Amino acid sequence: MRLTDRIRGNIIVTGFLFLLLCTGSYAECSELYGVRWVDDGDTIVLTDGRRVRYIGINSPEVESKYSKAEPFGDEAREFNRRLVYLKKVRLEFDIEKYDQYDRLLAYVFLPDGTFINNAIITDGYAYCLPKKPNVKYEELFLKSQQNAMLLNNGIWQNLNHNSGEYIGNSRSKRFHLKSCPFAGKIDKESIKIYKGRRDAYRDGYAPCKKCLNLK
Repeated sequence: MRLTDRIRGNIIVTGFLFLLLCTGSYAECSELYGVRWVDDGDTIVLTDGRRVRYIGINSPEVESKYSKAEPFGDEAREFNRRLVYLKKVRLEFDIEKYDQYDRLLAYVFLPDGTFINNAIITDGYAYCLPKKPNVKYEELFLKSQQNAMLLNNGIWQNLNHNSGEYIGNSRSKRFHLKSCPFAGKIDKESIKIYKGRRDAYRDGYAPCKKCLNLK
């Protein structure tokens, strides 16, 4: 076989393999999955049994053996249910595909393009929960949250312009009560002081679960 023929053959094979890889990646992103169950405002179960946690948002808790119900928890679950229950959804992934509970981490879309994660934030049934490295839509979520806050949608009805000092961590994008033990561990360069929770949320910070909730 002549050298030119061998090179041409290698190029064809390489191109074919690349096409297969691209096709596989596209199929993963474009494949539709049925939704069998809705756990709460940010978690669903697919018909194949896999549990999916929405990336970048956090909804109030519903009552369970692990937690008490939080304000708007049931409303958030019902809103999510109306959007996806027994429907087909497309999953889009980021850098990390699973969390510590072995749940799929995904951005969820309906076939018509409705972006479920963002729709839940827009209607005020979740707040931004940035967590590196999965921050692909962080800016979009924050803009939607800021608009929901202006309109007092959903959970923002309960969050008044309360006084009190809160300590933000610019590295983790979390904010804490002054009495929270984690507040004392933030390095000086990362500290940001807020005079109310609403201001911290507006900047895209999320509450530390050890000391804060939306009550």
